[in-house]
Amino acid sequence: MSRLPPVEKLPLALRKNIRDAWDNKKSGFEQQLSDTLTVPWTIEINPNQLYAYAEEGYAKESLGDCISSYINGATDKLKDYVSNAGEEGLKELNSICHAHVITMDLDDEKRFTYCGVDVHDGKLRILFAPGRLGANIDDALSRDVLLKALNEAPAPNSEEAATLSFTARKGIRDEYDNRAEEIRAQIGEILEKPDIKLNPNFEDTFEKLQQESKANTEFRSDWESNLGSFTRFYWEGLVNQLKYQKFDQDDLLREGFHEAVDKGEIAFRIVEKLKYNSYCECDIEDGVLYLQCTSKTWGSNIDDAAQGLLDRL
Repeated sequence: MSRLPPVEKLPLALRKNIRDAWDNKKSGFEQQLSDTLTVPWTIEINPNQLYAYAEEGYAKESLGDCISSYINGATDKLKDYVSNAGEEGLKELNSICHAHVITMDLDDEKRFTYCGVDVHDGKLRILFAPGRLGANIDDALSRDVLLKALNEAPAPNSEEAATLSFTARKGIRDEYDNRAEEIRAQIGEILEKPDIKLNPNFEDTFEKLQQESKANTEFRSDWESNLGSFTRFYWEGLVNQLKYQKFDQDDLLREGFHEAVDKGEIAFRIVEKLKYNSYCECDIEDGVLYLQCTSKTWGSNIDDAAQGLLDRL
């Protein structure tokens, strides 16, 4: 369906429905959105434009109720998002949708069967498929659709955000940030070096995995969401290997570690080729201990990455 111009004049009964069911409720919806998202949000919807795409049924006969239903559903879904995403996720949504506006438009690219959402010019835009205005209204901002829209939107203006996708950043927040310090402290206690540093190297890992995902159709599709959790697993595997190899019990092993890893840093990285093993390994370079794998073997046999640590020392 090609784009249509707005209808110049709506039928009287429809104008009354729009006034009673939408215009009189709009400010209340805007207040709900603003309260939920903690910053002022507005709604920009042109009923005359929507009516041009309305076919028989709900949208044609009760457009005001129809618009209210879309916005009510969107408000409920955004409340769910905030409840699950927390403060950082809320900040991210407000940053990505920097116009702080909800609007509606035709899905002229035919991305959705009934309805969905994207971010356009910083606005959160509810999209309806051609001939589907008023159908499956509550699904427009379903969780997966909303997260995909945020992931595909232009990144906020920060160096990390410009490198990492929304899904990757969310995975790091949810699966890495809340555990990293605890794991670092465990490693520091085992090695008797409380100021040991962990460098997850997220930006470089993301870039290399993104290249792999584009070149390899069999590469796992959930790599972005697992960026935080898998990096944490590599650290946890290191903890297990340090204990298994008795670094927590042997002064000589700890002394050898500190002599070799004299920068007091442990880092994760993806390399083009492994030296010692098929899936993952450790290596020491310029005083840094690296846990490493290739982009193809990322996430495989994670617990074995530090298996050859004694040999490297």
